[in-house]
Amino acid sequence: MVPRSYCHILKKFWGRGRVNSVCWLSQNALRGPTNSCSFSLSAWLSSRTSYTDDKNIILMGPPGAGKTTVGRMVAQKLGLPVIDVDDDVLERKWNMSVADKLAEVGGERFLEEEGEALSDFSATGSVVSLTGSNPLHAGAMQRLKRNGVVLYLDVDTEDIVRRLSAMKVDRIVGQGPGVSMRDILRYRQQFYNRWYDARVLCGSGDTAEEVAENVLRTLERYRDSESETFVSTRGGVKGTGSAGEPKHFSDVVVEGLASDGGLYVPEKGFPKLEKHDWLRMVGMSYPERATTILEKCIHPLDVPAAELRRMVHEAYGGTFADEAIAPVKHLIHNQYVQELFHGPTASFKDLALQLMPRLFAYCLPQMCNYLILVATSGDTGSAVLNGFASLGDADRRRVGVLVFFPEEGVSEIQKLQMTSFREGNARAVGVGSDFDFCQRAIKRMFGDASLTGHLAVEYAAVLSTANSINWARLLPQVVYHSSAYLDLVREGAVAFGDPVDVCVPTGNFGNVMSAAYARQMGIPIRKLICASNQNRVVTDFMATGEYDLRNRPLIPSSSPAIDILKSSNLERFLFHASDSDGQLVRSLFCSLERERHFKVPGALLERVRRDILAGWCSESDCLAAIHDVHSSTGYILDTHTAVGKVVADRLQDRTCPVVISSTAHYGKFAPAVLGALRLGGSVGTPLDQLGGLGALGSRPPPHGALLECLREGSSRPHPVCPADFAALEEQVEIMIQDSFCKVA
Repeated sequence: MVPRSYCHILKKFWGRGRVNSVCWLSQNALRGPTNSCSFSLSAWLSSRTSYTDDKNIILMGPPGAGKTTVGRMVAQKLGLPVIDVDDDVLERKWNMSVADKLAEVGGERFLEEEGEALSDFSATGSVVSLTGSNPLHAGAMQRLKRNGVVLYLDVDTEDIVRRLSAMKVDRIVGQGPGVSMRDILRYRQQFYNRWYDARVLCGSGDTAEEVAENVLRTLERYRDSESETFVSTRGGVKGTGSAGEPKHFSDVVVEGLASDGGLYVPEKGFPKLEKHDWLRMVGMSYPERATTILEKCIHPLDVPAAELRRMVHEAYGGTFADEAIAPVKHLIHNQYVQELFHGPTASFKDLALQLMPRLFAYCLPQMCNYLILVATSGDTGSAVLNGFASLGDADRRRVGVLVFFPEEGVSEIQKLQMTSFREGNARAVGVGSDFDFCQRAIKRMFGDASLTGHLAVEYAAVLSTANSINWARLLPQVVYHSSAYLDLVREGAVAFGDPVDVCVPTGNFGNVMSAAYARQMGIPIRKLICASNQNRVVTDFMATGEYDLRNRPLIPSSSPAIDILKSSNLERFLFHASDSDGQLVRSLFCSLERERHFKVPGALLERVRRDILAGWCSESDCLAAIHDVHSSTGYILDTHTAVGKVVADRLQDRTCPVVISSTAHYGKFAPAVLGALRLGGSVGTPLDQLGGLGALGSRPPPHGALLECLREGSSRPHPVCPADFAALEEQVEIMIQDSFCKVA
């Protein structure tokens, strides 16, 4: 058996996600005095004199990044020896200057000899400044990393070029004839990205003193990983889960829902990025922005930087039809749409669900099978199935995905997308009820100890979720709201610091919550505008302070993805708005579960209203907006984006730009859109309907992946359950048996 204290040590140095199974076993198997071992890793670390437990602090970056100067400053502040590889290692080894050595042997041989010169390098507890070319030699970097923490000084390329020019440096190692300085710096970027443990993002024009302070802050965060904990919105002990153990990113990704029924949130809130951090990202691609932002939110001891970068670039590298991933397009007047539908299933859910399965699989304990349970109002289901299908074979063998959707509450195209997944450990099941019943049933399963215990003992299977109640599902959505603002800055629509409003068609409130988190990180979003259809429970709540589901039936609409009455992520928003009052949130949402009603205190409602505007849109107004926008601009809105457009027109004061989240491609709701455009409704097959829309030649163009899915797919039989909890439970057990109990 492994004492809990040893688990902390393993988690600290080898990453939490890869030893969670050991920790889980120790927490549940140990009893008595052994379980209260007095050894404290955090106390042990704080007793050390070094930031990194006698490891070297290794500064890496291109020539001109300031590694030598910054290294001396950092060493002086920490009272550590400083080693400059150029002066203290290479020149002593070669008995000549680095420039002379390069002239003598040439570029390729120089890299080999530089790497060989570090073969017997030995130091501890020092600040080490690398050469700009050290990272190009894999063997040397592997040796250095064994006893060092590598910090990448990520300096703006234009700053580097200016500095090298001032130093009269016109060529660096590996720069051949006809290759510009910018090209060789761009080429080297891949090597710096491969090796760093933490990135020091430097602002344009930062002084050496500012970079040194940034290095110290980065080191402090790297060392103090145990402080980045999560809490439940329903109280619990601060910084711990219900079992008394700290909950970190890898824990909450795997668990999904807190054991007390609440949702996980970062205990200390989101990191606040400075203006110069955001300005560095203006010129970046979407994957680079995502990597930079997520590095600030996920500790590298949970998901190492190189792994996170790999996952991000796999998620967004080739699966989106538009190179910009989530482009912002001008619509009319001060209104912009952010197109979030260029992913493989044509909805905004792809932005999170191409990445979330990779994070989930990385954080999984190795000793259990996991079944992902998902309730969907249409778009989430196909996005989850597609995202988890992209995992490697080994991960797919121990991860199953079961989607419950309202059989009569999704569009025909959405149903075809979901039921086309019949291979591997993936399945969609229709339910003779609405989305809220599906979601309520899943939350009940998580809280049913007899069920979860039976699945664990009988099948070594654990339940988790990929709905937006899971933190790893919500977090990637913060990126696209941030990216929208950076796009407006890049296009000159705003100067950084100018406010914008964000209008989101919302049902489950996750998209709104992620915009609120982007604001916490420093994006100047003024108002969050919640746009509802005729199921206007959020609008009524904002008006009255009462969340009332009593005698409120769900009304099917042409915007089914927001046909939701119970907005799960509102719980997170109220937790933050109430200054983390977990007891109040517990009382409110337990009342909602028992009595289908709660009312917030007046002071809390006023605080919510300072941040949020809310309105709703009728069916006729939604369809009229589709027609009017197409007539005036040639742009086709889907039914959800049209809801957002109508509400933005009514509530936004036009004193600043508003970004409307375009959450789905219009092709997913072709009959309604064709009807709105007065071209006939549900005539022909879904493929015929998409062909009719494509023939208009309007913006945005037809969705290629959607067309391909319909060409290859066909209506397939799929299980349909009555609105009965026991029937859904049975489907869960059947799915687990089919996925994890097959005999080879």
